[in-house]
Amino acid sequence: MTEIGPPFARAVVWASALHRGQRRKGTNTPYAAHPLAVAGLVLADGGNETEAVAALLHDVIEDCGVRPRKIRRRFGRKVARIVKGCTDDLPGQRKARRKTKAAGKQKAGAEANGARGPETWRARKERLVAHLADPTTSRSVLRVKAADSLDNARSIVADLRRVGPEVWQRFNAGAVDQLWYYRSLANVLGARHPGVLTDELRAVVHDMETLAGWWFDVGDPQEPKRAR
Repeated sequence: MTEIGPPFARAVVWASALHRGQRRKGTNTPYAAHPLAVAGLVLADGGNETEAVAALLHDVIEDCGVRPRKIRRRFGRKVARIVKGCTDDLPGQRKARRKTKAAGKQKAGAEANGARGPETWRARKERLVAHLADPTTSRSVLRVKAADSLDNARSIVADLRRVGPEVWQRFNAGAVDQLWYYRSLANVLGARHPGVLTDELRAVVHDMETLAGWWFDVGDPQEPKRAR
């Protein structure tokens, strides 16, 4: 049986402080509800305290600007590795992307105005999916990412039922890209981390596709926008 001790409690306090003032997209729900839910799913899946702590902190690099070394100092190398493994937008990558964007502004023509480069949303997600499919990616990363994906997918499905297709407007990428991403996550995580957690992820993604499916008779109505 997994024992929960002081590291978990410290991670709850730190994650809550880091995410203070943040809200789930398009809602008034405190963002801290998400990492708490992800940690709960990790523990229910049989995860250990190290994985649960990483679940609490899984968004602090991307959303709060925390450096991996700061996580390592507070909670150890294993936690920092799991959090990094779940992050598709590391600080160094953001810096490189800003430089690429700045250089692109100096160029004329279509290349500067919409060509998808290696720093786009889609490319980052493709890289993350490939990382999850890599046999060297740890089971801990797979468990935390599966829990993260399930909680996010559940939120989208609930809002699709309550609000409708306007939900997609909250995101940096439209419905087509989002559905591709969640189906890709369900497939790769289901293959690499089979069990109740990923079975539920597959089921929720199926619900997401069903709720969104009628769109594609007429096309995605969301205004196209470049996802960065």
